[in-house]
Amino acid sequence: MSHNRDDAPLPDFALPDHAVLALEGVDAVTFAQSQFMNDVAALADGQWQWNGWLTPKGRVIALFALLRIDAQTLWLLLPDITTNEIVPLLQRYVFRSKIVLKSVDTKVAANFCAPLQAKAAAFAVTEAGNIELDMGSEAGPRRLLIGGSTSPEDCEAAAHWMQADLAHGLPRLPASQREQWTPQQLSLDRLRAFSVKKGCYPGQEIVARTHFLGQVKRGLSLYEAPSNLVVGSDVVVGADRSVGKIICTASTLALAVVPLDAPTDDLSCGGIALKPMPMRGGLDR
Repeated sequence: MSHNRDDAPLPDFALPDHAVLALEGVDAVTFAQSQFMNDVAALADGQWQWNGWLTPKGRVIALFALLRIDAQTLWLLLPDITTNEIVPLLQRYVFRSKIVLKSVDTKVAANFCAPLQAKAAAFAVTEAGNIELDMGSEAGPRRLLIGGSTSPEDCEAAAHWMQADLAHGLPRLPASQREQWTPQQLSLDRLRAFSVKKGCYPGQEIVARTHFLGQVKRGLSLYEAPSNLVVGSDVVVGADRSVGKIICTASTLALAVVPLDAPTDDLSCGGIALKPMPMRGGLDR
């Protein structure tokens, strides 16, 4: 599956569904370490990781890229939840921590080209002061830019970007899918997005118990349909029975949570045939 619509270089395009939240203050890293599911303390200035925030029952509220700007500043790149939604929820846990949560008034753009400076988990600050992330993999380059001039909206290009996310096993979580799935059910180990070794955080006990007791029974699977998926049901059916649930779609691709031993033949959703596809690697950070 090619994401470029032709071989000509494409201009940057906007990702209007992405937002940026800043955590600022002397307790920013400590707060993030105690609330989020990955090891924030392991990051050095100029690095980023996949991370997320869980309910006490270990269900994913939000999945995001977390950037360590410096010792007192973290940025959360949020693809599926607005800052207006998440700030009031996080604010409940600030208590006396010396930290400020605020929305960053900036645009997010992308391109299917190689980054100019960023590489893997190291982001780069451009001459214009924008932040560049390497979102590429073994399947091809991708570049994400936080800040800069307003890039035009291109619905087709943005759809290709989301399709690439799903192809790499990066789940997109609309409001209907928040607080529904554990990190293991979303196969977030593929992205190295959570830790079972760091200290406590909301949901940590569930995540660790599932990991160490080998209780993972469901995971993420990628499917492709013969045409764009517009389904009235989210149930994946195989052998005349429900085998899983679709959590997100992009064009002809869908990610679904299914049993690890789910059937692979004669699958459908809403009467549309689904073909299992291998996920692409290389997006872990």
